[in-house]
Amino acid sequence: MRRELLRVGGVEAVGPYVLLRLARGGLEPGTPGQFFMLEAPGRVLPRAFSLCLSLPNELGFLLEPIGPGTTAIAALEPGDAIHVAGPLGNGFDLGVSRPLLVGGGIGVAPFPYLSECLGGPPALLGFRSAHHAEAAALVPHAEVVLDPTLVTEALPDDPGDVLACGPEPMLDALARVVPGAQLAREAPMACGYGACYGCVVPREGGYVRLCIEGPVVMANGTGEGA
Repeated sequence: MRRELLRVGGVEAVGPYVLLRLARGGLEPGTPGQFFMLEAPGRVLPRAFSLCLSLPNELGFLLEPIGPGTTAIAALEPGDAIHVAGPLGNGFDLGVSRPLLVGGGIGVAPFPYLSECLGGPPALLGFRSAHHAEAAALVPHAEVVLDPTLVTEALPDDPGDVLACGPEPMLDALARVVPGAQLAREAPMACGYGACYGCVVPREGGYVRLCIEGPVVMANGTGEGA
């Protein structure tokens, strides 16, 4: 993990979301599903984001400006600079034979980089509207469903190796129907390295810190991601 001051190279609208492009500096992209802590201008605490795009000279982060932190980051302009730390946590296990990416809403954020690393597997993505579904253009070979259809209703009978990211109810439903799925869970993170215990969630009769034991965990509780 490194922390560097990175300059903003671009800020692009993708439906209601924002794709933030940062000069890569000396940061490594890590494993898909790991996360980075991005400085939120004017806010005390940084915000955690998974990597969306890994380019030779850029790192891309897809975010939804819904709170003061994400709104401040989305308001950055080319030439601005913020501190970025990462990669952190455990990402997806890429040693799967029949990957299927399953995502919902802003949960598609890690999929462009994940898809690249896996050679462009099929993806099943759910969104609340066609406007939100514009983000599907970032993910190759994606099948899109819109509310009220659920991604669990559109799963094939034999989904293979599911790698998922999205709202907690979606991940809980996937865990019930695909117990071997890899799930990228989410919780508020203040530090990103286990010191603050802000991302503690119940799991298998105990508690885990998602920034350390996750954010990618196995649906059946047998272990972590990569």
